[in-house]
Amino acid sequence: MKFRIVWLFTIVAFFLLSCDKRQENQSNPLALSLDSVMLSKADTAQFNGNVLVSKNGAIIYQKSFGYSNYDSKEKLNDSSLFELASVSKQFTAMAIMILKERGLLSYDDDVKKYIPELPYEGMTIRHFLTHTSGIPDYMDEFSKGWNPKKIAFNDDIIKLLVKNKPSVHFKPGEKWEYSNTAYALLASIIERITKKSYSEFLSGNIFNPLQLKRTRVYNTRRSTTEIIANYAYGFVYSDSLKKFMLPDSLKDFQVVYTLDGIVGDGTVNSTTGDLFLWDQSLYTEKLVRKNTLDEAFTAVKLKDGSFHDYGFGWGISKDSVLGKFVQHSGGWPGYSTYIRRYIDHHDCIIVLTNNQGKGMRSAIKEITKRLKRVK
Repeated sequence: MKFRIVWLFTIVAFFLLSCDKRQENQSNPLALSLDSVMLSKADTAQFNGNVLVSKNGAIIYQKSFGYSNYDSKEKLNDSSLFELASVSKQFTAMAIMILKERGLLSYDDDVKKYIPELPYEGMTIRHFLTHTSGIPDYMDEFSKGWNPKKIAFNDDIIKLLVKNKPSVHFKPGEKWEYSNTAYALLASIIERITKKSYSEFLSGNIFNPLQLKRTRVYNTRRSTTEIIANYAYGFVYSDSLKKFMLPDSLKDFQVVYTLDGIVGDGTVNSTTGDLFLWDQSLYTEKLVRKNTLDEAFTAVKLKDGSFHDYGFGWGISKDSVLGKFVQHSGGWPGYSTYIRRYIDHHDCIIVLTNNQGKGMRSAIKEITKRLKRVK
C-alpha cells in the first residue's frame, strides 16, 4: 500500500512538472515572439507546415499550422510526417560515415571500386560527399527520352550514365557544384557494400538506434499502394485552377512520379520532433566518433587551395552572435524543408512545409533574429 502511494505521488508530481514545463515554454517571451511571427505567416496563407525551435538543447517552441491534406482538410500535428527532400542528404552522409568507421570503405576510395561500370575516372567518395565530383545531373538524363510513365530507380541512373556517357562538368576536386547524382550514387554504394536496401540500412543503423520512431525512407506511395497515417501530403498551387493540388495531377510535375524510386538525395521522411532528436544526437557519439562528426562539419578544400562552405551533407557558416552553424534546405514539388543547427550554442531551427509556402524564408529570418536576442 505504501509503495502504491509513493508510486502514485511520483506519477502525479511528474505530470505536474511536465505541465509546468509546457506552461513555462508557452509563456516564455521568446516563444511568444516566435508564435507571433508564425501566426502572422499562417494567417495570411504564407505558411502551411510545422516548426520547432530549441534553445540550449531544450524545445522552446513547437507548433503546427494548416493542413496535412488540402483535399480532406485534415490538420497537421506534431507527428505529421514530411518528405525532407535534400535534408535527407545528411542521413546518407551519416550512413557513409558509419561504414567508414566500420572499416568498410575509405572516403578516398575511387567510386569505381563499388560501381565499376561508371564511365568516369578519379571520383572518390569524398568528392561525392562534398559535391566536388563534377558528375553530370541525372535529372537531365531522364529528361532525354525516358518514359515519364515509368518509375526510375537508382540502378536506372547508373544505366543511363553508362549508356549516354554525359560529359563531366569539371575535373574532380576542381570546383563545387551541388549534385543530386552524387548522393543517389552514395545510396547505391551503401546498398552494394551492406547487401541491404538503403531504407533497411538507415532504419537499422540510424533511425532505430536514435529512437526516431516516425522517421523512415518513403518513396513508395506512387510505386506501391502503401499509405502512411498522418502523412503531410505535398501540394502545389495551380494558378489556372486557383487552388492547391497534388503535383501528381499536374503535367508540369510529372517528375514526382518518374523519379519516385530514387533514394539517397531525398526520400527520408520525418517529423520536427524526430529531427530535434537527430540534432541532439549529433552532440554525442551515439552513431560515430566526435572526430568523424567534426570532419563532416568542416569546409571542403578544393584543388586550388580555396575552401567551399560545405562538409558531408551540411552547409557550413558562422554567425557573428550565435557562432558556427550547419544547415541544409530541401525542395521537392509540394515541399520546402530546412534545418539549422547553431552548434556553439545548441540551438536549432526546424521548418517543414507541405505547400512550398512563400513565407518560409522570411519566417526563418525572423526566427533567427529573435534567437540572437537571447544568447
